[in-house]
Amino acid sequence: MPFSQQRVVRSPTGADLNLFVRQADSPARAVVQINHGLAEHAARYDRFAAFLAARGFHVYVHDHRGHGATKAPDAPLGRFADKDGPAKVIADVDALHDLIAREQPDLPVILFGHSMGASVALNYLLSHYGRIHAAAIWNGNFSQGLLGQMALGVLAWERMRLGSDVPSRLLPKLTFQAWGKAVPNHRTLFDWLSRDEAEVAKYIADPLCGWDASISMWRDVVAMALNGGKDAGFATVRRDLPVAIVGGEKDPASDYGKGIAHLANRMRKMGFSNLVSTVYAETRHESLNEVNRDTIMGDFAAWADNVLKA
Repeated sequence: MPFSQQRVVRSPTGADLNLFVRQADSPARAVVQINHGLAEHAARYDRFAAFLAARGFHVYVHDHRGHGATKAPDAPLGRFADKDGPAKVIADVDALHDLIAREQPDLPVILFGHSMGASVALNYLLSHYGRIHAAAIWNGNFSQGLLGQMALGVLAWERMRLGSDVPSRLLPKLTFQAWGKAVPNHRTLFDWLSRDEAEVAKYIADPLCGWDASISMWRDVVAMALNGGKDAGFATVRRDLPVAIVGGEKDPASDYGKGIAHLANRMRKMGFSNLVSTVYAETRHESLNEVNRDTIMGDFAAWADNVLKA
């Protein structure tokens, strides 16, 4: 089993976070703290964790609120919280960084986030950048602007019409389903995730993946992405923080890589001097489950090695 440990960590928010830990196979050089995407869960990162452990990294990855095996009184599957969802998600991540600081006090921490997890990671970076050595923001889109505001309006209308915080009917059609239909000759509506048919089949067969998020979770996810799109939020972040922004050329969730370039260009204009960005050709949304994943994981390890040497 790639993960050395599975345990429950109590967050100050009241959530019992389901946490997986993979210890480095050799003397550890750093910790990678992973934030997963929407409608998936931490156990899907076992292959990446094993890859990193073989290269001297401890890995910590937990199920966010409303995902996987994490439990919270206000967060059933598909919901972050009754209220203040983004703040509670970030507080949960900070609780894990407290744990890492206690267990690995002498090791630098690399923050990693995929998709929704990219929004979580970027929002954490904006408020807690002093706790991390570097950040990898993968497969996110922080250039939604007017479309994001329109999505919030649609969600507010849907919440009023349906009268409760039930799964959104409209946002899946505008996102996951639309993205699936946009893939030429698609076999399933989840082909936008990867060109690897076996990985797509595993996602579809997983009961903890692909479910419809609640109206409030969609609202919170959009709000975090919009927050990451505001330059003012970066004002106090140190400009030499190592950051890697990664995405795929065929990923509709990042506007086919345009969202990756947009964030990188924004940050460079703001003076971030230690930033790299990569858009992989032909690559869809789940970089770590794509047919070229070995190259992508190798590039991550090379980048991490460089930032640890600096």
